[in-house]
Amino acid sequence: MSQVLHTPPPATAPPTETPAQLAARHGLTVSGARPTLPAYVRQLWARRHFITAFATAKLTAQYSQAKLGQVWQVATPLLNAAVYYFIFGILMGTKHGVPDFVPFLVTGVFVWTFTQSSIMAGTRAISGSLGLVRALHFPRAALPVSYCLQQLQQLLFSMAALVVILLCFGVPVTASWLLVVPALILQFVFNAGVAMAVARMGAKTPDIAQLMPFLLRTWMYVSGVMWSIDRMLHDRDIPHAVLVALQCNPAAVYIDLMRFALIDSFHGSQLPAHVWALAVGWALVAGVGGFIYFWKAEETYGRG
Repeated sequence: MSQVLHTPPPATAPPTETPAQLAARHGLTVSGARPTLPAYVRQLWARRHFITAFATAKLTAQYSQAKLGQVWQVATPLLNAAVYYFIFGILMGTKHGVPDFVPFLVTGVFVWTFTQSSIMAGTRAISGSLGLVRALHFPRAALPVSYCLQQLQQLLFSMAALVVILLCFGVPVTASWLLVVPALILQFVFNAGVAMAVARMGAKTPDIAQLMPFLLRTWMYVSGVMWSIDRMLHDRDIPHAVLVALQCNPAAVYIDLMRFALIDSFHGSQLPAHVWALAVGWALVAGVGGFIYFWKAEETYGRG
């Protein structure tokens, strides 16, 4: 009787795990992955002390190599205002029909500089801080927000000079000066939102930083910094739609709110209709929209 030999079946190889399954089994997460929006907000709030300290350090170091040091924080916008007064106020005659033109002009220059500097700093917030972005793990929105906070701190230094100018030109201190606080808060939210939007664009396309000065200069000329939008209504026959567009321009809205708060001769009738609703609306649109737009590319910053 012949003996039949049975060969045992080959052992089945264990199933191969995917990298995602292997990472999940060992409790690993993707480095630099974008968190959910609520989690991102919490992370940003947790770094609020870092944001404040970073902004203060940048402000202190900004003029550290200059002999006059921090004096330039006030001198720079004042010199700009002097140049604009000579060119626009005297040579082009925009001061005619505008009461308290010097306070009117200086207030416009200071408030516009806040927006201009915040946006310019935002364009380089990521591309100019790649070493920090690649070395540390933190919500990247902290960088454009801190740059805007730096510009707000600089504006507050300049406001001291602005108050002196207002008093020297006989502008009285009134209760409306308290409106400066909500106006600045809304402008800061607007500036931070735009800064975050251009920070994302600048991180991907560094040439944005070269184009931005031309865009900002054009924006400044249509924002009533050196001339009165309200006077244009009386002096020139322009289409109503153009006038509404000029008045609803966000930079003009925040500039006129500050003029209304600080200058007694700047009356409420010179403001566009529903000006506070416009200020809040622009702050929400830019602040929330810019924040979400920046957050959506969180995992891409510093790579490539």
